[in-house]
Amino acid sequence: MKKLLPIIAITLLSVSACSGQSAPVKPGIYRAVLKTRGGELPFGLDIQQTAGDAKTYAVFVLNGTERLPMDPATVQNDSLHIPMALFESELVAKIDGNRLRGVWRRRRTAQQSQTMPFEAQHGLTYRFVADEKSTPVNLTGKWATDFGSKSGKVDTVNAVGVFDQKGNHLSGTFLTPTGDYRYLDGNVVGDSLFLSCFDGSHVYLFKARYNSADKTLTGGQWAGVSGYDSWVARFDPKADLPDPAKLTYLKTGSKTLNFSFPEPNGKTVSITDPRFKNKVTVVQIMGSWCPNCMDETNFLSPWYKLNKKRGVEVVGLAFERSPEMAESGPKIDRMKQRFHIDYPIVLAGTNDKVQASKALPDLNAVVAFPTTIFIDKKGQVRHIHTGFSGPGTGKYYDQYVEEFNRLVDKLLAE
Repeated sequence: MKKLLPIIAITLLSVSACSGQSAPVKPGIYRAVLKTRGGELPFGLDIQQTAGDAKTYAVFVLNGTERLPMDPATVQNDSLHIPMALFESELVAKIDGNRLRGVWRRRRTAQQSQTMPFEAQHGLTYRFVADEKSTPVNLTGKWATDFGSKSGKVDTVNAVGVFDQKGNHLSGTFLTPTGDYRYLDGNVVGDSLFLSCFDGSHVYLFKARYNSADKTLTGGQWAGVSGYDSWVARFDPKADLPDPAKLTYLKTGSKTLNFSFPEPNGKTVSITDPRFKNKVTVVQIMGSWCPNCMDETNFLSPWYKLNKKRGVEVVGLAFERSPEMAESGPKIDRMKQRFHIDYPIVLAGTNDKVQASKALPDLNAVVAFPTTIFIDKKGQVRHIHTGFSGPGTGKYYDQYVEEFNRLVDKLLAE
C-alpha cells in the first residue's frame, strides 16, 4: 500500500436534521465533489431507490469504468446517509432539491475521525470540465514517476503512470511496488492534467502541467484530509518497477510459512491443519481496511469457488487496525459477507508493517498489503508476490491473473 497519511483529529461537522417527513432523494447520476486543500475532488454517484422502500437507496460510486457499490443508503429526516462500513466511512448530506450538501467522514480511532465537505448535483456527468474541447496534448502511455521528488526531476522511479487519453478525457492509474492507485479518472485541460479517485477510503486528487520540451509532467498529489506530495513524471514507454517477487522472501533456513491465528468465531487456523495437507495453498496477507486488498479479494473469492475442487485452498491473514477480536472480528465478518468469501480469514495482528513482520517471522519483512504467498502440496513456499495490480490497471491486471493461474496450474501438476 501507499505510505500512511497523518491522522488528524477533527471536530465532526454535523448535518442538520429536522423532525417530520423524510425528504425524497431524486434518483439518477450526480456529480459529487469533496472540498480538499488542493481544490475540488470530483467523482460520480449513481443513486437509485430500492424497490418497495421509499427510504432506502442503492448507491454506486463512479470512477471511470468502476461502479463500486456502497452499503444501502437511508434517508433520516432531511438527510441521506451513504455508508461504506468496510472502510468505516460515510457520506452524510442534507437533501436540497437537486443537490446534496454535507460531509464525508471516516473513523480513524474511537476518538478520532477525519471529515471533508461534500456536495453533489443531480444530472451532471462530467468530471473536471463540462466541455469536450480538443487539446494538443496527448498523455497516453507509460510515465516513469517520482513521488516526493526534491529536485523537480525524476531521480527515483517509485511509480509508473499508465494513462489512456481520448479527446480531453483521461483515465488510468499509478503502479507502485506495493500496489496501484486503483481507478483514476479526469481530464486534460490545455497543458494540464487533472485526475481523481474516491472509493470510501482512497481520496486522491492529482494535478500536473505538461512540458512538451522534455516530455515531463510536474505537479502535486493531495490525499485524504491533509496529505500532500509533489510528483514528477517522464514519458517512458519502457518504464518499469522492481520485480514484485523479490521484495518479500523467506529467511535463510525457512521453507514454509508457519502461522496459527484465530478466526472471528474463535477457531484457530494453522498451516498444519488437515484442510491444507497435500493441497496447493494461497495465503493472502491483507486487511479489511485496504482497498487494494478489496480488489484482490474480489478476484480470489470467485476464483476459489471455481477451483477448490481441484485441490487448492486459500486463507486470509488479516492485519487490522486493532489487535482486539471484539473490534476487528466484526470487520472481518463484514468483508466475508460483502465478497461472499468461503475460505477462512484470521486475525493475524495489527496493520503496522513492523508488527506484521514479527507475526510472520519466516519472512524477511511484510512490505505491502496485500502480499500473496503460494505454498505447494508439500507445504513449502514456492512464490511470494508483493502488492496487487487491480482491475483499474487494465492489461497489468490481466497479466497478473494469467500468471496467477499459470503458477497454480504448475503447482497442481507436480
